[in-house]
Amino acid sequence: MVKPVDLLKTLVLTTLVVVGTAFSSPGQPPADRITAEQYIEQWKAVAVKKMKEHGIPASITLAQGLLESGNGNSKLAREANNHFGIKCTPDWTGGKSYHDDDAKNECFRKYRDAEQSYEDHAKFLQRPRYAGLFELKPTDYKGWAHGLKKAGYATDPKYPQKLIDLIERYRLHDLDRGVDVTYKPAAPSTTKPAPPKHGRRSSGGGDVITIGASRPVEVFEGRIKFVRAKQGDTFRKLAAELEMTHGMLARWNDMDKEAGLSEGQVVFIQPKRAASKTAAEHTAKGGETLWGVSQQYGVKLAKLAKYNGLSTDAKLTEGQRILLRKPKR
Repeated sequence: MVKPVDLLKTLVLTTLVVVGTAFSSPGQPPADRITAEQYIEQWKAVAVKKMKEHGIPASITLAQGLLESGNGNSKLAREANNHFGIKCTPDWTGGKSYHDDDAKNECFRKYRDAEQSYEDHAKFLQRPRYAGLFELKPTDYKGWAHGLKKAGYATDPKYPQKLIDLIERYRLHDLDRGVDVTYKPAAPSTTKPAPPKHGRRSSGGGDVITIGASRPVEVFEGRIKFVRAKQGDTFRKLAAELEMTHGMLARWNDMDKEAGLSEGQVVFIQPKRAASKTAAEHTAKGGETLWGVSQQYGVKLAKLAKYNGLSTDAKLTEGQRILLRKPKR
């Protein structure tokens, strides 16, 4: 299996060649209509990059791009570089483009290039109403497709099946597993990945899944997947085993990518959340750090620092109250 970091390098190089010969630069509408295969070839590297940065399956990103932009041929995609049909919201301060949709002359977001549209799409899905999607397995594209509809991304009742059909037709789910695919018409592979083995229940109430070299993956608060470090583990070693990038793992744990890991340490393999699900505050013990509280409750360190008016490297005093959720005004 190709490792995601190698896949991303390959996809970037491939994309540069394709863009230079068949398309204008990323984000610039092509002069002629393009096919689904050409669209995927142009944007798959960006979709994989966003998957690594934000945890959204590349298959879902590409399928939505294909569907919402008509393979990049829609008027909205060509005139506004908007590949995901995202409308203006009260907090939107960027460009605007007006098109008929559910109502006449609706406001849609306009971007300087289509790559900005991909980044905004990833950030748009970080909104609270989509939080449940990030609890799904990274390869559960069907769950993501149905979850997007349930959360209100689209009104079309057939939206989930349309995404699933695109993903399976072009084998986009292979990208989620770190495997590149060929976008020329070809007989689909009959080899299916082995399903994960489920074991005992974790203390957080989720399944424990065995992957790689018998590494149990547990679920914290039923929301965030994590593993426990073994003696001698590093982010590089873990990333190789889990087929991720070590920088991404370190970022999700608010640590330096070259930092050492202690035996038994919880290492999140998905982004932490913006608030604790089970507690509103924490009473510090002597010697604790804000980072330690962040790991204990699965809350992003930057969020804790903001909620409590502290620096991210703050050391806490005995009895200090630490808010684990955004304070009410």
